[in-house]
Amino acid sequence: MIRLPVIAVLMLGAALLSCSSNPDAQRAAIDRVAESYVRLCLELGQYDPDFVDAYTGPEEWKPAPLPEGEEHEIPTGELALNADAMIAELDAVDLSGLSDIEKRRVKFLRAHIVSTKARIELVGGKKMSFDEESKALYDAVAPPCDVASLDAALAELEALVPGEGELASRVEAYRDDFVISKDLIDPVFARAIEEARSRTLPHILLPEGESFDTEYVTGVSWGAYNWYKGDYRSLIQVNVELPVRIGSPLGLAVHEGYPGHHVQNVLVEKNMLNDHGWMEYSVQPLYCPLATLNEGGANLGIEIAFTEEERIAFIRDTLFPLAGLDPGRAEEYLRFEKLTRKLRGARTEVVRRYLDGDWTKEEATAWLQKYSLMSRARAGMYLRFGEKYRSYVVTYDVGLKLVRDYIEREAGGSSERRWELLRDLYAVPHLPSDLE
Repeated sequence: MIRLPVIAVLMLGAALLSCSSNPDAQRAAIDRVAESYVRLCLELGQYDPDFVDAYTGPEEWKPAPLPEGEEHEIPTGELALNADAMIAELDAVDLSGLSDIEKRRVKFLRAHIVSTKARIELVGGKKMSFDEESKALYDAVAPPCDVASLDAALAELEALVPGEGELASRVEAYRDDFVISKDLIDPVFARAIEEARSRTLPHILLPEGESFDTEYVTGVSWGAYNWYKGDYRSLIQVNVELPVRIGSPLGLAVHEGYPGHHVQNVLVEKNMLNDHGWMEYSVQPLYCPLATLNEGGANLGIEIAFTEEERIAFIRDTLFPLAGLDPGRAEEYLRFEKLTRKLRGARTEVVRRYLDGDWTKEEATAWLQKYSLMSRARAGMYLRFGEKYRSYVVTYDVGLKLVRDYIEREAGGSSERRWELLRDLYAVPHLPSDLE
């Protein structure tokens, strides 16, 4: 049997497709491209180990493992040409007979093929600036950092945490009063997850059997991570290498669990993969436009699940006592935490300047200590994250603003509508540009 290369099969498909306007033929072409896209992602994952964050598709679609003990150079040209062939076949699809959601599917799939091609080229050695890379991979660019607003927030913190010495040192000492002892991290996190889940389920219907396991780890550059395992199950890992403060567990429970990444992944598997049979959703690339919505939605989740008063009350009345901390200091600490969130833009800026070569590691560390009020150890961990995941950092703050602005604009003040819009970000194909 003669086996045609992927690009030949796809180009032949595009030529045949142009001769037919049958909607079923168009759908078959989209499905063909979707399978090719999944296979491309899995092949790229052999050369870019972090690229495939989760895979729940057929085992036989996985490429044969590369031989161990050898160096393997990514076949950049071949993979990029395969991506171009997929784009050509999608562009040949006649959309006129397709439903609105199918048209959204095509747009989503095309954007993710384009993003995957950019990642192939980056892994193959192509040079891009931080902003060029974030646009190519995530359909997002971080605005310039407003240093004046950072300085204003620092001035407020100076008044809130008075004393001698550098502000960063005083803030670190202040935060030390609110560290959870290691033996209490699990019960505090478990209670936070329970509360987040109980607030999510009345608004977002999830399939029976959805669940996750929790592990506590060290030696990683992130604070927490959701590893989706398929069949509506996740593994959530929480980094306990550095002290865990009382402000973290609820945010992590929402971001990684409910209504954050766990809910996102469950909805995608249920709606896109199982109900529609759209195989492109069997693979979850880490570096792709959907990441902007995933991180933005996960960050916004706490504002949707809790009013500010509810969040303060829960942390004060439930988590503080459970952690063995004085509830009388809760509101003071949460005011402090709210003020430090005004400094979030500093983190993206430092990775941009560092990766673009404008700052040395020492200069970047000093910036994080001054404007993010990080200890040297935390600054070092964050820079390791930036070195590894690069422009992915834009997905957090840029994604948050994009999703927040969209939901607030469309919800019209309705709390229930906010939940519906958040759910539909993952139950219907969306791209960052759709929200603008």
